[in-house]
Amino acid sequence: MAINWEEFKIYKKEMPHLNGDNFDKLLYFTKSFYNISSVGMLYNLLSSDETAKMMLDKRGINSVVKLDEYMSK
Repeated sequence: MAINWEEFKIYKKEMPHLNGDNFDKLLYFTKSFYNISSVGMLYNLLSSDETAKMMLDKRGINSVVKLDEYMSK
């Protein structure tokens, strides 16, 4: 499975009410578009994509636990 960035761009336009930066919106998108409920699956998807991996690295998220902590904020 790979992130469909074109669909993400459409999603952002159709969901202007979503709060947060692009990373937060990417989290909403990947969870809903790919129907992901597991933080582990979400982390695996994000860390396998070059652009999403840069977003994770920028926030110091390098594990499922850290992603879970970020999402809990």
